[in-house]
Amino acid sequence: MQYESVIGLEIHAQLSTDSKMFCGCSTKFGAEPNTQTCQVCIGMPGVLPVMNKKAIEYVIKTGLAVNCRIAPYSRFARKNYFYPDLPKGYQISQYELPICEHGFVEITVDGITKKIGLTRIHLEEDAGKNIHEGAGSHSFVDLNRAGTPLMEIVSEPDIRSPQEAAEFVKKLRAIVRDIGVCDGNMEQGSLRCDANVSVRPVGQKELGTKTEIKNMNSFRFVEKALEYEIKRQIKILNEGGRIVQETRLWDSNKGITESMRSKEEAHDYRYFPEPDLVPVEVDNAWIERIKEGIEELPDERKQSLIQHGLPEHDANLLSINRSSSDLFKKTVNLGSSSKSVSNLMIGDLRRILNEENKDFDECPLGPEHLDGLLKLIENGTISGRIGKTVLEEMYKTGKHAESIVKEKGLIQVSDESEIEKVVDEILSKSPKEVERFRAGEEKLLGFFAGQIMKATKGKANPKIVNELLRKKLGN
Repeated sequence: MQYESVIGLEIHAQLSTDSKMFCGCSTKFGAEPNTQTCQVCIGMPGVLPVMNKKAIEYVIKTGLAVNCRIAPYSRFARKNYFYPDLPKGYQISQYELPICEHGFVEITVDGITKKIGLTRIHLEEDAGKNIHEGAGSHSFVDLNRAGTPLMEIVSEPDIRSPQEAAEFVKKLRAIVRDIGVCDGNMEQGSLRCDANVSVRPVGQKELGTKTEIKNMNSFRFVEKALEYEIKRQIKILNEGGRIVQETRLWDSNKGITESMRSKEEAHDYRYFPEPDLVPVEVDNAWIERIKEGIEELPDERKQSLIQHGLPEHDANLLSINRSSSDLFKKTVNLGSSSKSVSNLMIGDLRRILNEENKDFDECPLGPEHLDGLLKLIENGTISGRIGKTVLEEMYKTGKHAESIVKEKGLIQVSDESEIEKVVDEILSKSPKEVERFRAGEEKLLGFFAGQIMKATKGKANPKIVNELLRKKLGN
């Protein structure tokens, strides 16, 4: 039987306010445990919360950026449950009247653009953090994070693949970073993702039993966790089993999801309106002031890059980050062609950044670096292969391509007579391969070219190498 997956995501974004949601304590990451707390955020009796206006504005700003309806009237509620990192015994959240509803985000996967609906965006306070490592038979509780403004973005179950899910998270992260409401740092937990996933026979309208997956703190883990969970559910159904509604954790070391707790029965959080906070009323004038602060968003940048002559695939990759878009445009303005700049950025440069777990806004290279490198390749001073080496050295040292090429003697050899000597030497050492090539095994041309480039330490002009090889091999 053929199955399709149905996925809905819940994105928790820690808002980049200086103080917490209902008190004046700092939200700065990395402080000593329990040093950023007060009577309000640790839940002492008799204290009263005071709303952080900036946090409310950040949620409205996000709602506007993702095409939501902004509610003129919303209110907070108490979500009651017990957990050691929840000092009050309840969480101040929103329930039936959130600030934002019914938006959407567009994603592109395999060249197909799809609209993912958003159910709601609401504001709540974060819980603290339980620390189990190094505590022996005990656990510690750090309440520095308790009370931090947390925005929850809930999608419709419109996502049909792990790839779409990962793109959705990437797009939302790009948006919240662009508008300055969240730094999007998944490793530090300021952007967290939970997924609800089920499978059903293709063509069936009724949803299958879902499981919830937690502990996914990277785009890659979102994709891998969902891939595993979908296969697990399909295997159970094909063997005649039944999916259990439960919460599961993603173990990135084992590459599997593991059961955390059963959710066979919906938990009753006993929501009721927060009696210590007045409702939030938002008028049109407030919305318009916030809207004025929203600059170019990823979809607008994408169209701008397409107008620069980029194919949609390249534009989609470069538009997800304002820094990458700006770097591209500034490099092109210096004279390099759009496609060569794009190839360099989404190829070798992105590979180097990924290896260091960095994004384009942390790239140490400016447009002059990239343009200088591309011009050396274009005018034949260095080969594309040597260009990769130069790029890595530029990234490490901050030096410009021209000075690196001179210092290391990397100038491309274009003297045909000099290259011909190396070609003759390689062919003379490979008589069997020459015979196989002449018998029709043309892929060996790449083998010969590789040997020549190795012998010349990548300096031989590839065009001349290929011309000489075909001439001498009679092809």
